[in-house]
Amino acid sequence: MDNPIILIVGGILLGVLIGFIIAKTLEKNNASKLIKGAKKSAASILKEANSEGESIKKDKILQAKEKFLELKAEHEKVILSRDKKIAEAEKRTRDKESQVSSELAKSKKLNDEIDAKIKDYDHRLDILDKKQVEIDRLHRSQVEQLEVISSLSAEDAKAQLIESLKGEAKSDAMAYVQATVEEAKLTAQQEAKKIIINTIQRIGTEEAVDNCVSVFNIESDDVKGRIIGREGRNIRAIEAATGVEIIVDDTPEAIILSCFDSVRREIARLSLHKLVTDGRIHPARIEEVVKKTKKQIEQEIIEVGKRTVIDLGIHNLHPELIKMVGRMKYRSSYGQNLLQHSREVAKLCGVMAAELGLNPKLAKRAGLLHDIGKVPDAEADMETPHAILGMQWAEKFGELPEVCNAIGAHHDEVEMKSLISPIIQVCDAISGARPGARRQVLDSYIQRLKDLEDIAFGFQGVKKAYAIQAGRELRVIVESEKVDDQKAADLSFSISQKVQTDMTYPGQVKVTVIRETRAVNIAK
Repeated sequence: MDNPIILIVGGILLGVLIGFIIAKTLEKNNASKLIKGAKKSAASILKEANSEGESIKKDKILQAKEKFLELKAEHEKVILSRDKKIAEAEKRTRDKESQVSSELAKSKKLNDEIDAKIKDYDHRLDILDKKQVEIDRLHRSQVEQLEVISSLSAEDAKAQLIESLKGEAKSDAMAYVQATVEEAKLTAQQEAKKIIINTIQRIGTEEAVDNCVSVFNIESDDVKGRIIGREGRNIRAIEAATGVEIIVDDTPEAIILSCFDSVRREIARLSLHKLVTDGRIHPARIEEVVKKTKKQIEQEIIEVGKRTVIDLGIHNLHPELIKMVGRMKYRSSYGQNLLQHSREVAKLCGVMAAELGLNPKLAKRAGLLHDIGKVPDAEADMETPHAILGMQWAEKFGELPEVCNAIGAHHDEVEMKSLISPIIQVCDAISGARPGARRQVLDSYIQRLKDLEDIAFGFQGVKKAYAIQAGRELRVIVESEKVDDQKAADLSFSISQKVQTDMTYPGQVKVTVIRETRAVNIAK
């Protein structure tokens, strides 16, 4: 049983071995065939590559020969061009050499002529020196003869001649200077009057007078009770918030707002208008409305300042100065609106400066800013004159020295240092002196005049005293028996000091003391 199986297995293994040997033999034959084919293919490829390389080599050699011929032709062209330029340069050099030679010949000729002229000049100088010596000898001999004849030495005669000529020249010069000064005064007065009159005629405006109260009109008297509020709480809240006195009296359909500060007065008027229109009037609402109105007025002040400087053609003005210009709208001086006054002064200054040949833009700038010291400021020293205060502000905000000096000198507080300063002073006086431009309260005006006269009567020897020129001059008549000339001068000084320390007044007060002696006799 086991033997057949072994035989079968052996047969199978023998068959497998024989098959493997046959496969290997066939594979080896195939590989040798493939190697032979590959060798043949490689040989053919090498043959083709060699033939192709030979053809490429021939082409490259031909191209290199053609390129060499092209480069050779270009090189020959460059050489020919260079040779041509060298030939031209050599020609120019030869021409310049010939020109230089001719110039050298001319220069040599000129040098020879100059040498000849120098020799001739030296010869003439020798002749002149000899003649000068001869002239000096003759002059000395003539002077000696004149000294013998006149019995005076040359120095004495010269001194007498100089003295006589000096006196004559001095008298002639004084007469000429006097005539020139008189003519200049006459011409200057005529020209100044002409310029001022032309300026006033060209800037003719109407004036309106402001006061310290505003009238707030209402539809009916029932609104008055709502404004006053329960036990007066509303009116007290408005007065506390605005700083304005509110007068509610029997005047029909009107409420009086009183305050010297027109900005606060305007804030109170606008706030009342908003409250009455809205209908809600109570302390909390009042404070809210007043706060909003203040912001509105501040913005309006800035806008007014900007419009003003644009209208006048003024540029590069500091924002703080623009704000001050805007605040002038709500400020008055002797009843004259400060902004209108400053605008008018600026225009007058521009016209007058143009007539005098000065800078009109600079004059306008100084004219607009000359009264900024009158605008209230929380940090300002109220004891400082407004001209000095305005000058300090202008210096602080970078204005030119001419503008600052014109602001400070327009009331003679400081010395005038430029021609613009007197123009500002004159135009300020023109604007303020226009009929209807300014006003003063009659009672205070009369009281000020009376106080001036009373101060004069307080000194011994005063007989009469008169306040004239709207209180700008005080004339004092003294008794000649009690006051001599020296005491009169001392009295004038003492009265002026008393007025300066005891009174408040705009501008200056001139004190004139008059002493008169009369001798009276009667013929019978």
